[in-house]
Amino acid sequence: MVTIQGLHKKFGKNLVLSGLDLSISAGGIFAILGPNGSGKTTLIKSVLGMVIPDKGDITVLGKNITQNSDYRHQIDYLPQIANFPSNLKVRELIKMIKDLRKSTKEDERLIELFKLTPFLDKKLGQLSGGTKQKVNLVLTFMFDSPIIILDEPTSGLDPISMLRLKDLIQTEKEKGKTILITSHIMSFVEEISDEIVFILEGKIYFKGTISELKTKTNQPDFEHAIASILTDNHA
Repeated sequence: MVTIQGLHKKFGKNLVLSGLDLSISAGGIFAILGPNGSGKTTLIKSVLGMVIPDKGDITVLGKNITQNSDYRHQIDYLPQIANFPSNLKVRELIKMIKDLRKSTKEDERLIELFKLTPFLDKKLGQLSGGTKQKVNLVLTFMFDSPIIILDEPTSGLDPISMLRLKDLIQTEKEKGKTILITSHIMSFVEEISDEIVFILEGKIYFKGTISELKTKTNQPDFEHAIASILTDNHA
């Protein structure tokens, strides 16, 4: 589904990705974790074609992404921070994105799921952070692509919306989709992930299940396993 080989990326003198190799199979939920500055966002943006690596190859759905940009239509992406015009109404934004993509599925069901009907005629600049995030989730999930990338999807969500998001992610997984998630909320990651991809200093430090990570680090729970990696590598 997604194959990355020998990925290098520098920003000035700062080496962010250092020969990163990663293979993500079709179907399942993969959490991409790592400390701040480890290269998570650079990795995601490289897959999306938003960052051009200095070296390495990325293949998505069997095609090298440098040879054809059409693969992007097969990815639904939730950015960590989505900046939309503050004077645009929620209804107008949803229509604009639908017109751009020229295909949609269940925006009305998602609007109902996240209880956004009362906000449809409000301007984006008037919304709280949590409500904006719900709008972003509708924009991400209203299309039917085989790959979904979610960068900090729980940001600003209340507990009920968090539960709805978890259910939504599981529903998409059951359709055979491949879902990549970054999150700082370890309980959320532990509950929904099939595999963990832990990035450290621009390389893959670990890829596998949470139980395999606990065995590798000899820790009783997920949070201690993550803390153990960070402690061992900053000792």
